Amino acid sequence: MRKKILVGNWKMNKNLSQTGEFLKSINANLTFDKNKRFIIAPSFVNLEYAVKESSNSPVEICCQNISEFEEGAYTGEVSAKMLTNVGVNIVIIGHSERREFYFESNNVLKSKIKTALNNNFEIIFCFGENLLERKNNNYFSAVKKQIVDTLFEFNPNEFNKIILAYEPVWAIGTGENASAEQAQEIHLFVRELIENKFGVEVASNLTILYGGSLKPNNSKELFQKKDVDGGLVGGASLNPDTFLEIYRSL
Repeated sequence: MRKKILVGNWKMNKNLSQTGEFLKSINANLTFDKNKRFIIAPSFVNLEYAVKESSNSPVEICCQNISEFEEGAYTGEVSAKMLTNVGVNIVIIGHSERREFYFESNNVLKSKIKTALNNNFEIIFCFGENLLERKNNNYFSAVKKQIVDTLFEFNPNEFNKIILAYEPVWAIGTGENASAEQAQEIHLFVRELIENKFGVEVASNLTILYGGSLKPNNSKELFQKKDVDGGLVGGASLNPDTFLEIYRSL
């Protein structure tokens, strides 16, 4: 049985004291559920603090990015070993903003995944079509290319360390969101794609999250779909009450 997972991607938001306030509120109100996972991704400078503050709670801490290089002269980059040294072993790779603003190609993302796997990370891999691909009905081929080019050279054991997150790029930060039916359509398509490559067991155990303007008013309907196993939340994860409301709808 796949666990339901909610991931909060804070992006470039919250300083140290704000991180502490958020965690204090969450830790006071979050009840452990063995069938669910509650993950947040603060900025790099607050990761160590967040790990310590959540050490006795169900909250798991994730990083937003990782270098494809183990170490060296790469100014501004953060290595896998730096992250594990502060207690982090979950990473988001392939977020649409990293693809758009930092030009991260499928090859770069594949290198990042290799490095993360070599360092025993669990990976949340993002994929999804843009507005033009959706309007031109090219969204299946766009999603398939991202998945095939980036993930298909890994073996089934490695794939068990990967969580997928569908990001309809046209629905991020726009106030738009994919309907529950549109989300289910893509999630099912991807699960069948994985099954054809890696087999039934890998596909049936694969967690696929939805991430596109997820809010309390649409989360329950989305999470009721068979192949939607949780969410990757941006802006709505910054408020602890709102984020908990989404979590409770899992």
